[in-house]
Amino acid sequence: MLRGIDVSAYQSSSYSTEGLSFVFVKATEGRTYVNPKLSAQTKRARDAGCVVGFYHFLWPGNLTAQAEYFAGKAPEKAGDILAVDWETTGEGTHASNAEKDRFIRKLKELRPNNRVILYCNRNFWLNVDTTSYAGDGLWIADYVTSGKPRIQAKWRFHQYTDDPLDKNVADFSSKAALREWAEDA
Repeated sequence: MLRGIDVSAYQSSSYSTEGLSFVFVKATEGRTYVNPKLSAQTKRARDAGCVVGFYHFLWPGNLTAQAEYFAGKAPEKAGDILAVDWETTGEGTHASNAEKDRFIRKLKELRPNNRVILYCNRNFWLNVDTTSYAGDGLWIADYVTSGKPRIQAKWRFHQYTDDPLDKNVADFSSKAALREWAEDA
């Protein structure tokens, strides 16, 4: 299992990269928010030789506009991974299954040279999701033993804790295998 983290504006831009193979950086949310630390956090991951991913926090509605906003703000580099963060918003709402699926498909159209994956927690995957559509892969959040999420579906990334920061593992044999998968969009 490969180790990685995900970061947003809540984390420092000088986070430790020791032992990490990948880093996901929050890029955008909705149609108006851009992570003010996006550039610095991305540079930190790239300088450490990590595979880099970017994620967009999905809100209900305006799916094409949100996909275009994310594609326009997330750095565009072959081998980067794009993720949609599908969970409950601060207003207690969430995008529907159809909206989540449309967003992923639209993003794949806009950025055909990047892998596009779905991030959600175990509850969403088991009880909210009805399509099992995760684009190029599933990034599941379930705070249990790393690499042992309590789901039956095949997953690529597992977020297993958020204390003291979001820690993840990836189901790849090596960083080279992860990089190859990411570049083979």
